[in-house]
Amino acid sequence: MLNHMVQCFSPLDTAFGALSDATRRGILERLCHGEASISELASSFDMTLTGMQKHVHILEDAQLVMTEKVGRVRRCKLGPRRLDEAAAWIASYRGMLEARLDRLGAFLERNKGASS
Repeated sequence: MLNHMVQCFSPLDTAFGALSDATRRGILERLCHGEASISELASSFDMTLTGMQKHVHILEDAQLVMTEKVGRVRRCKLGPRRLDEAAAWIASYRGMLEARLDRLGAFLERNKGASS
């Protein structure tokens, strides 16, 4: 039995983990319209500063958000990683599912008369 589990996350795992929360998706949507301070984001989501900082930190780890301290204010903007990797994975998965459905449709069509 393993006493210690080592977790290694790929960039895709980190991105999907960050996107798994509705608040974090909302933060990204808000930042699409321009930069915002953590306190502005917190008030927009009716959340404490500490709670918002935790969400922003997760988005930063996934490189979906960048922050910069300007005086006493921490400003947030969209990060360098766009969702290209996640979109590519979803597209390949969708392609696999569509191919399976096409094969199922062809099978059903070939065997349409056999079950009557």
